[in-house]
Amino acid sequence: MPEEIEVPTEHLHEHMHEAAEESRSSWIARVALSSAILAVLAAVTALLASHHSDEAILDEMRATDKWAFFQAKSIKLAILETDLNDRKVDNRPIPADAGDQQKKYNQEKDGIQAEAEALQDSSELHMGHHVWYARGVTAFQIAIAIGAISVLAKRPKLWLLSLVVGGIGSAFFLMGWFV
Repeated sequence: MPEEIEVPTEHLHEHMHEAAEESRSSWIARVALSSAILAVLAAVTALLASHHSDEAILDEMRATDKWAFFQAKSIKLAILETDLNDRKVDNRPIPADAGDQQKKYNQEKDGIQAEAEALQDSSELHMGHHVWYARGVTAFQIAIAIGAISVLAKRPKLWLLSLVVGGIGSAFFLMGWFV
């Protein structure tokens, strides 16, 4: 009787198991690397979101101060004009520099108004950047979480979803930068 040829299946099984472990560990390493990159992007994006939020608040406070100053000048002008009207009604003399004072107050008001409006515009611009960056931070955090879930659940397709959500975060980052 001819001898049976024995196929070393144990060796093949061991080799296949090692290859599977290597592919799994390299996949997990890629998830870890992509998560680290997403974490860095999230940190930078959060820093920029915070910066623009702070600048928006500061500019809005400066604008509020300018509008208060504008109101003060308006009140001074109104008092001056009331005094001039009362003098006309009572036939009292009008100071020679009254017209110059009115002109000065109006010019000052115009300058203050322009500064206040510019600060409000700057505040809105900063807030617009902040909103895009905040969305980016959220997307990066979700992407990192999905990446972690993909490792825990051993689902490489979830890691691909993580990368897609990270790409969306990158798009939000770019919108914050350029819009």
